[in-house]
Amino acid sequence: MLKRFLFLTVAMLGMTVGVMAQQPKVQVIDKVVAVVGKNIILQSDVENQYQQYRMQGNIEGSSKDMHCAILEELMFQKLMLNQAEMDSLEVTDSEVDAELSRRISDLIGRAGSQEKLETIFNKTMSQIKEEMRRLVKEKSLQDQVRANLLKGVTVTPAEVRAFYKGLPQDSIPMVDTQYEIMQIVKRPPISIDEKLSVKDQLYQIRRRILDGESSFSTMAILYSEDPGSAKKGGELGFTGRGEFAPEFENVAFNLHEGEISEVVETQFGFHIIQLIERRGDYVNCRHILMTAKVPVEALEKAQHELDSAAQLIRNGDLTFEEACKRFSDDDSKTNGGYIGNPIAGGYAIGMQDIQDLENYGFQEFKNLAFVISRLGEGVVSDPVPMTTSDNKDAFRLVMVKKVVPAHKANLTDDYSLIQGWAMNKKNQEVISTWIRNKAKKAFIRIDEDFTDCDFQFEWEKK
Repeated sequence: MLKRFLFLTVAMLGMTVGVMAQQPKVQVIDKVVAVVGKNIILQSDVENQYQQYRMQGNIEGSSKDMHCAILEELMFQKLMLNQAEMDSLEVTDSEVDAELSRRISDLIGRAGSQEKLETIFNKTMSQIKEEMRRLVKEKSLQDQVRANLLKGVTVTPAEVRAFYKGLPQDSIPMVDTQYEIMQIVKRPPISIDEKLSVKDQLYQIRRRILDGESSFSTMAILYSEDPGSAKKGGELGFTGRGEFAPEFENVAFNLHEGEISEVVETQFGFHIIQLIERRGDYVNCRHILMTAKVPVEALEKAQHELDSAAQLIRNGDLTFEEACKRFSDDDSKTNGGYIGNPIAGGYAIGMQDIQDLENYGFQEFKNLAFVISRLGEGVVSDPVPMTTSDNKDAFRLVMVKKVVPAHKANLTDDYSLIQGWAMNKKNQEVISTWIRNKAKKAFIRIDEDFTDCDFQFEWEKK
């Protein structure tokens, strides 16, 4: 039961729109199935969540057990909302709007377009946002309560060792092959002439639109270098504050409907922006993006410089770390050139992590798995082309500093990983103690249809 509860705590607190997605039709006469303080839980809340889990294939055990587990998790969430009210915790409208906008943008990206998302949900965009707003606000308050509960919780090295020794040998998981990867990056500068040339092209496009020679959407299809929006005539969909680059946002939110901006420079390149419509704190814009290219000569120079650096390393004249300090233009030079793992933290990274990061849009990880798969430990690659995190062309040398083969997790090679497991266990113990104490004091009523559930916690007073 504990395992089930822990799974639901992590999975359900992290969900974005599960209770809202279009579900298989279920004939339910809605009713209140639980009351926790001032908050109620409806039969439809439980049923919608159950259907979402079925769609995801995350169903373990009987239907009854799963419904009981979902209800218990929802009661835990409502208990945290009660605590948020008692602690006078607040979340601002701007914070809710920013998170709502982020989630909507992510959903549109996954669906492929706003129209497809509306079809999936069988709702208009305004209805989707209205229903999601409550979920986003509640989730933010719950996160604050959770953070306060876990503030100051730490695990000592002795506790990490004790946790590991307490694991049954047949339960210690396998860790995939991990790599420690170093890089030396040369980022050729973009010339002023190249930037001026791109800005001039955009001004010419802007003039042609204003003169009526062509529409903004047509010019975006023909010339924009943003592949996501170009095929849609440059349209970005309704987006709130905090989603755009600051320079882009400052201009977009100050345009009148139909107005076309001057050329705007951001870290992604140069844009012209047209405001289609504004609804409160959301705007729907079109844009045309063009980027200044690194001259071929500059790229060739960077490649030659890295060729020389590689030769110095191979000859033993410089260590990789020394060459990194001398030649690299990347921030990673401050830690000796090590490539960090944004998913798990630290510098150990597996092939699956690299591929996931590439799929998530981390440009600097693109093709990295292919490169390191052909390198032995301590071998320096030839200069390879790359795209930096701000979408610029560059070259880099790559070296696999260390390879840790697939193995059972152990304290020597996987201390930070095991430390995380121990920390999660301690966090769950803190939360479980809190639930037990709060459930004794809170007003809680559960519908008779659920009174025979095998809950982990004693919610109703006997």
